[in-house]
Amino acid sequence: MAGDDLDPEIRSFAAEMARAYARYPALDQVPLSEARQIAEKVRLPWRQGGPVMHRSDELHLPTPHGLVRVRIHRPNASARLPALVYLHGGGWTIFSIDSHDRLMREFAARAQIAVVGVDYALSPEVKYPVALDQVLAIARLLAHEPSRFGLVPGRLALGGDSAGGNLALAAALKLNAAGEAIVRALLLLYGAFSQEISAEATRRYGGPDYMLTATEMDQFWSNYLPDRGAPEDLYAAPLKARLEGLPSTLVLAGACDILSEQSVFLAQRLKDAGVKTELKIYAGATHSFLEAVSRARLADQALAESAAFLSAELA
Repeated sequence: MAGDDLDPEIRSFAAEMARAYARYPALDQVPLSEARQIAEKVRLPWRQGGPVMHRSDELHLPTPHGLVRVRIHRPNASARLPALVYLHGGGWTIFSIDSHDRLMREFAARAQIAVVGVDYALSPEVKYPVALDQVLAIARLLAHEPSRFGLVPGRLALGGDSAGGNLALAAALKLNAAGEAIVRALLLLYGAFSQEISAEATRRYGGPDYMLTATEMDQFWSNYLPDRGAPEDLYAAPLKARLEGLPSTLVLAGACDILSEQSVFLAQRLKDAGVKTELKIYAGATHSFLEAVSRARLADQALAESAAFLSAELA
């Protein structure tokens, strides 16, 4: 039966999330602004609590596509800290640095690093490569002016979940192609790296019991890409890009996720390209399972292991 292969605590998380969404109209039946408000409300209980920061600052930083809101979490009073630039998921369409605030604070506290959340522009109002251009501009600014932001020079990681994992990998590829070695590590959490999803993954995990459906993923790609019928741009869908020269990478996914096969394939391609790579697949975990950290031991374990990777690579 669908959902029987889930970890019991993750199954409870997914069921509670489904009940919360059921209190509202279906997201595809309301205006996009309302859909985003619903998504934020549903995520609200899961982003509350967690680590308390020494300091959290909000700034608006310049990019080629206007000012972008960023939030910098600092877990301690150190004058300078290594940093993770974190890119939230949501299919390039929903969610924000608010919906993912607890995840960012968890990484900051567990790894004792600064975490810089980027509120990149959402689709379909803007299309690829606007969000990617914004991420690149902010990563470069942080790398080139670390003292302005209280960061340690040369100790910058990129990371994100789902669509944010896509943006993190694409940004690293673009920086690599430009000869800009400013990223020390990549943290890719259940990322969307290609439009291609196998029939088996769709059959097994593409339904509503696993947090992300095949229909939702198809709509997200349509929102993000300027032309679904155009030849695949390897910075938009980077699973098959050339990966040589990328920094140390942790690829993490839940086994019960329509996108998990992409993480497995990407990790193997990274290893074949000579990139120091670690792959962690969590049995019984869905898409977005890290957000269940307040009640799921599996999410706590995955966050601890991700933080250990960041601590080691940014030390």
